Amino acid sequence: MSNPRIGSSFESFLEEEGIREEVQDLAQKRVIAWQIEEAMKQAGIKKVELAVRMRTSRTQVDRLLDPSNNKVQLDTLQRAARAVGRTLKLELV
Repeated sequence: MSNPRIGSSFESFLEEEGIREEVQDLAQKRVIAWQIEEAMKQAGIKKVELAVRMRTSRTQVDRLLDPSNNKVQLDTLQRAARAVGRTLKLELV
């Protein structure tokens, strides 16, 4: 017997609202931005240094690290990963 106090799952709520994909995309971008920032901290790399390593501007790095900006190109993510000594791994699931 179902518990009447338990509602639908968060994912089904997002689906009902028609925003599941948008929320997932934003969450993925936030995770990637956080991972890059953590790698920067571990390597002692500041934003200016990351920009130099990526051969881009500090403004571009700010956009890359902005968790609410999910309009980042794949090549930018790849250059950022290399700049902090990592690789970018993508997969379809």
